[in-house]
Amino acid sequence: MINYIFKDDAKRNISVGKIVCLARTYIKHAEEMKSNVPEVPLLFLKPASSIIFDGDSIIFPKISKCLHHEVELGIVIGKKCKKVSSINALDYVLGYCVTLDITARDIQSIAKKKGWPWGIAKGFDTFAPISNIILKEEVSDPNNLSILLKVNGDARQSSNTKNMVFTVEQIIEFISSVMTLEPGDLIMTGTPEGVAEIKKGDVLEAWLSNICSLKVFVT
Repeated sequence: MINYIFKDDAKRNISVGKIVCLARTYIKHAEEMKSNVPEVPLLFLKPASSIIFDGDSIIFPKISKCLHHEVELGIVIGKKCKKVSSINALDYVLGYCVTLDITARDIQSIAKKKGWPWGIAKGFDTFAPISNIILKEEVSDPNNLSILLKVNGDARQSSNTKNMVFTVEQIIEFISSVMTLEPGDLIMTGTPEGVAEIKKGDVLEAWLSNICSLKVFVT
């Protein structure tokens, strides 16, 4: 099992559960991908084995020639959550982090064209870097957090969670209506515009407002 690391350095022994991801949650990203904005959240899963932490390396798979970065707000669930209302959805949150949803875009594109599932493009080891977790009590409004990604010092993605199509509360409400969320489950809420290719030797740095940060390498 992989345990979360917390910003306050407390040892909580909370392991990463399932990773529930969302697609097309920012209008401008949907536009750059030439896709429609969904009426309800579009979900897919990543394995917990994809998790890496600050200072670790994204390993370029031998079967892919094109990796893309996607910076996102991460939500860590703190208690069992099933069919909850958006009104009290935040009661089930333990904390937040900044995350990267790394995608083998060439593999995903081929799978889409053939009508195949494309989970493999998202599920390689090291394809879910996350920062240390900050407790929800330290975040006044998860729906108004700046999000930034730099590659080799150059800004690639910059937005705010207020630009998401769905609020954090709506996301939790919808997912919990589909599947039970357990303590330690991670929600990756989708990426803003600016998605682009990364290469071996690149250094990726991500920030969620001034509350948490993440630095990883591509090897």
